[in-house]
Amino acid sequence: MTRAEKLLSGLIALPSVNPAFAPPNAATLRLRGLARYGEKQVADFLAAVAARAGLDVEFQPVLPKRSNLIVRLPPRNKIRGTALLAPHLDTVDADDCQFLPRRKNGRLYGRGACDTKGSAAAMLAALLELAESKSRPAETEIIFTGLIDEEHAQAGSRAFVRQASRLFPFFKAVRDRQDACPTVVAIVGEPTQLQVVTAHKGSLWLRLETRGHAAHGATPWRGENAAHKMARIVCALETDYAARLRRRKHPLLGTATVSVGTICGGTQPNIVPDRCVITVDRRTLPGETEAGVCREMAAFLRVKKLSAKISNTKLAPALPLATDPKRPLVRRLMRLAGQSRPAGVDFFCDAAVLSAGGIPSVVFGPGDIAQAHTTDEWISLASLERGQRLVLNFLRSLP
Repeated sequence: MTRAEKLLSGLIALPSVNPAFAPPNAATLRLRGLARYGEKQVADFLAAVAARAGLDVEFQPVLPKRSNLIVRLPPRNKIRGTALLAPHLDTVDADDCQFLPRRKNGRLYGRGACDTKGSAAAMLAALLELAESKSRPAETEIIFTGLIDEEHAQAGSRAFVRQASRLFPFFKAVRDRQDACPTVVAIVGEPTQLQVVTAHKGSLWLRLETRGHAAHGATPWRGENAAHKMARIVCALETDYAARLRRRKHPLLGTATVSVGTICGGTQPNIVPDRCVITVDRRTLPGETEAGVCREMAAFLRVKKLSAKISNTKLAPALPLATDPKRPLVRRLMRLAGQSRPAGVDFFCDAAVLSAGGIPSVVFGPGDIAQAHTTDEWISLASLERGQRLVLNFLRSLP
């Protein structure tokens, strides 16, 4: 068993389900085991591995009993740049059997295998091998950070950005932080099939509410049906509005999308509903903003002679990512990965948070996003090992 596979097996066996997915019933939580929720077990495990290798280890408090893990390998000389390896440590929930790593037909199965404990194992294994080789970069510090809460509200990456001036001594104290760390690159671990991703879509969750007047179901003409109003809105969004979005194209991301995810209205069959609510997933392209999307949707409904109260349900902005692929360190990673042009992905991740905070970021890691969150999540061991080698070669190439 290789170092990366051994690390990944250990990580899968330590549940780190995001507490946001914990059942609300305290008795149920006790039955399933408190240790199932939160990233602490995994962070402690990785910290111990790194400390045994002589690396500098610290914890960055973010939420109660939840901290980012930060592991540092300093350069031989003065720090003039930083390479940041940034997988997240939390996962979605799973059945108990999914926390038992299983090896079969060249694959390793288990919750988090590709999303993103595979990236964490490949990245830390590469860093450990570099530290043991004594051939560390002359001027580039390497930081491995295991981020918490990516699957919910990205509290880990948001806290990391807030403390960037402490973590990076050359962080620019400027108001516009689009490039506040010019000599830094963050490689955010996600299953990209080892493609270097420089763009991903943003994620906007909207809540639309219609109001009517309740009445007896036997005399519906005396009321105003909020569900009927909403039905017309759902139809308009899924047809004409979706078609409008398909006319806008990004060279790496394709088109923006809209999807109605939930609908709730009424209390019982014999009462005309006076209220109906839907939630909408709107994936955004670089250049689109929350305020702009809300204005656009409201204007679209007005033209259709429809109306609804529109609000955002995201706890924090989930913006699109657009990193310049011509940046020297990005070009270097792409060349090592054998890419002539960058890639884009539909999903949102920590890369956009780091990038918005001034840390130029790309997304890269072993595994396929198609396996993420599935009941039989797996990663190809060949992909895991190749990912470890590519990260190691990149780290070795740094000045």
